[in-house]
Amino acid sequence: MRFVILGGSGSGKSTQAERLCRHFDIPLISTSEILREAIANLSSNGRHVEPYVEKGELVPDETIREFILTRLNKDDITTGWVLEGYPRTALQAEKLDFLLDGLQQKLDWAIYLQVPQAVMVTRSLGRILRDDQPEIVQRRVELFYDRTMNILEYYDRRRRLLTINGDQLPDMVEQNILTLLCVA
Repeated sequence: MRFVILGGSGSGKSTQAERLCRHFDIPLISTSEILREAIANLSSNGRHVEPYVEKGELVPDETIREFILTRLNKDDITTGWVLEGYPRTALQAEKLDFLLDGLQQKLDWAIYLQVPQAVMVTRSLGRILRDDQPEIVQRRVELFYDRTMNILEYYDRRRRLLTINGDQLPDMVEQNILTLLCVA
């Protein structure tokens, strides 16, 4: 199974991505972890993306695409994967489809965790990550609504979108995802 997890900052993407990985025994491809690792390793790509991450901005498409391509070429993804944090726009989703075609892979589902804006902000501010400062969190939420919402139309038109109420306890969200995957 190959999934992307969609939702705003604080929607529960990481939590549900990890749960899906455990359930299906597939690896997690987390763009935030990839970016944090690149920054921590002081790589040239890490230095390039650090200003974007610090401001809560989206990393340029070609840069993030290269990170994803590198990860998708590793051996552990043969049985599937969960991609969290990418794509964030319809254009990125389209580019991901082309990238997957080139790798002879196909996305099974885009899972959208629908959460009210106020809940996203509250959850994000409750975390202890260095880049979860109020102004950065607010910027991420704004970017989500400005740039990311059109991705839902993209996946819906391709009949690959599952929308889940993410404003519930994590166990309920997970159960709803698994139930819809069994039905879909």
